[in-house]
Amino acid sequence: MSTTPSDPLAALGDLPGVADAVDSVRKAVDRVYGHRVMRRRSNKVTAEAALRGARGSASLSGADWNLEEVRRRTDFSGEDEARIVGAALRLTAEAGQLLSIWRQSPLRVLARLHLVAAGGATPDDTVGRPRLAGEPVDEPLIEAPVPGADEVSGRLEGLSQLIIAGGSAPALVTASVVHGELLALRPFASHNGLVARTAERIVLIGSGLDPKSICPAEVGHAEQGRAAYVAAFEGYVSGSPEGMAAWIAHCGRSVGLGVRESTAVCEALQRGAA
Repeated sequence: MSTTPSDPLAALGDLPGVADAVDSVRKAVDRVYGHRVMRRRSNKVTAEAALRGARGSASLSGADWNLEEVRRRTDFSGEDEARIVGAALRLTAEAGQLLSIWRQSPLRVLARLHLVAAGGATPDDTVGRPRLAGEPVDEPLIEAPVPGADEVSGRLEGLSQLIIAGGSAPALVTASVVHGELLALRPFASHNGLVARTAERIVLIGSGLDPKSICPAEVGHAEQGRAAYVAAFEGYVSGSPEGMAAWIAHCGRSVGLGVRESTAVCEALQRGAA
């Protein structure tokens, strides 16, 4: 990542196309927040966005259920897909509770997210901590080489320091880097994709871009498809300016599609109230 040492995340905003992506996302978010339904029924939009975001994240982890099945189901034990959907729902519910901790201790939040995702189902001590040397990683969607435990530790610490230090980077840039870095590192033995997408959500909420959590990027990631997600991620892993810009733009389109989804929810609520 060829950036200035003083504010490396902000420097990514100067990459070709990134400023346009940031501007497009900001305008889209402003439009949905200005919808008349948001004045009195924002809680319903937030709840629906959480459900749809969880469904989208689960689909990228191999559980591509339709929305009504996610809405209807109450038991998420048993088969693998049900456990994935249950983990995504738990993570979405947890995200809003961790904002103040995230700003002070991102690594503590990531450990908590993994614990929540695992749901107590793993009968060993790999839950809630970064993996150790020699421990396997279960993340079938991402086929990039898995960094060693020492590299994971160092890069997690570097990411944590960037988040704690803050800076002038746009929310989309920071969220994209957090998401991409966690996918690249796969720091836990399992559930890394779910955790990475939840961390992206936390950044978008905590930055003030989407304070009511009504713009689920997970919906957009899923709508663009697993192949596009992996292809964009490969750009991040390459570390090239073009690859980084392509990943940020992909994340921007995902937020935009999440906005479109919540706009449709607003319209449906408005029609129901008419």
